[in-house]
Amino acid sequence: MKKVVFVVFLLSGFAFAQTSPDALDKKGIQEMLMAQQKAWNNYDIEAFMEGYWKSDELTFYGSGGVIKGWQATLERYKKSYPTKDHFGKLDFVFNEIAPISEGVYYVMGEYYLSRTVGDTNGIFMLVVKKIEGDWKVIADTSAKVK
Repeated sequence: MKKVVFVVFLLSGFAFAQTSPDALDKKGIQEMLMAQQKAWNNYDIEAFMEGYWKSDELTFYGSGGVIKGWQATLERYKKSYPTKDHFGKLDFVFNEIAPISEGVYYVMGEYYLSRTVGDTNGIFMLVVKKIEGDWKVIADTSAKVK
């Protein structure tokens, strides 16, 4: 009987560890980013932008320098990816998701774009924050590698 109680106790501890606040946050962040990937692959820039904080304080830092604001970031994407061929198929790789403070995480990863106009890939670091119950990118630093 003691063995059964110990196994149940051990399994319940494992289940609790899998649903810790940190694990739930990371899962929510990945779900938001995967929704962005799906929107991108459906050539839906407006749905892709739902993952970004709709604020003038949003910061995007890429090869063209710093862009402030949600609308300016949307315009940058539209200019950089003007057609469906430029969008291509996006795949993310998440290398690390870690807390900065309560409700704020950084995400380091890679992106891969397979396109008829030429494949490209790069790296990114995002700062994401839970705002009104939803995870939003509040800062994006992306750089092309190829």
